Amino acid sequence: MLQVSFANQNFNSFYTIIPFEENQTNITITGGKGGTGKTLIATALAVELAKNNKVLLVDADVEGPDAHHLLSAKLKKKADVSLNIPVITEEECIRCGRCYKACKQNALEFVLGRAPLFIEEQCTGCMACHLICPADAIKKEPRVIGSISEAKAHGLTLVSGDLVPQQKESSPLINAMKRYIQTKKTDYNIMDTASGTHCSVIAALIGTDLALAVTEPTPLGAHDLELILKLAKELDIPGAIVLNKKGVASDKSIQKLSKKYDAPIIANLPYSPKIMETYCHGVPLEHKEVTALARILEGL
Repeated sequence: MLQVSFANQNFNSFYTIIPFEENQTNITITGGKGGTGKTLIATALAVELAKNNKVLLVDADVEGPDAHHLLSAKLKKKADVSLNIPVITEEECIRCGRCYKACKQNALEFVLGRAPLFIEEQCTGCMACHLICPADAIKKEPRVIGSISEAKAHGLTLVSGDLVPQQKESSPLINAMKRYIQTKKTDYNIMDTASGTHCSVIAALIGTDLALAVTEPTPLGAHDLELILKLAKELDIPGAIVLNKKGVASDKSIQKLSKKYDAPIIANLPYSPKIMETYCHGVPLEHKEVTALARILEGL
C-alpha cells in the first residue's frame, strides 16, 4: 500500500491503477521514442488550452521531469510518496524459503538453513513475501520512493513527480500522482509520459480519453510510434498523432501507421531552428499548429 502525505493528512491507495475523474477531459501526451518533443507539445498545448480553460499539466516522466524548465516554473514540494518494503525478523524466521519463491523481482536470496537476504534495490513493494510467510516473520516498513511537487505558471497548474534515484518501480508514484490530482477541479488534465511502453507509461495511459502520440519522420520514430499505437489499441484508448520535425525526412511511414491504426495526424510541426531556440530558453512554444490542435481538442 502507498502512503502519500499531504501536510497533516494521509491518503492511501492500493498498488493498482488509479483512473481519472469522469467529469474532466484527460489527454495523455505520449510516444514510444525519446526526443520526439513530447514535453514541448505537452507544455505548449497546456498553455494554449489554459487561455480559455482550467488546465492541469502533469509531468509523469518521473525519472527525468523537465516540464517546469520549459515553463520556467518554480516547483514547491507538496507530498512524499512511500511504498512499503519487507523487514525480516531473523529470530522469527523458520527458514522455509517460501518468501524467496514468491518474490518475482529477485529481491530475496535464500540459502538453506539461513534467513533470506533482502536486496532493497530490487523490491517493488508487492509484499507477496509478507503475505505468504507462515511465521509472520516479515513486517512492513514504509520507504519514500518519490515526491509530488506543484507550481503555477502561464495560467495553469503543473504537478510534477520526482522518483528517488535507483528506485526500480515508478508506477506507484504515477498512481499516487493520479490520486493527488483527483482533488483538483479542472477542465483538462494534460499528462506528459516517459518514453517507451513500459509500466509507468501504461499507468499514465489508463483512464485517459485520448492518447496523443508525438513522433518524428524517422525510421526509429515510426517503429516506436507503432509500439505506442499498439499499446493504446490494446488498452482500448483512442489514439491520434502529432508529427513533429516534419520535413527532416519522408513521412510516408507515419501516414501508413496513421491509416493502419485509425489514428489521425492532427498536427504537423515543422523542423525549425526557431522552435529549438524557444525550447532552449524555457519559453512555451507558440505555433499555429498548436493553436489549431487546442481548438480540435476543445471540440471533442
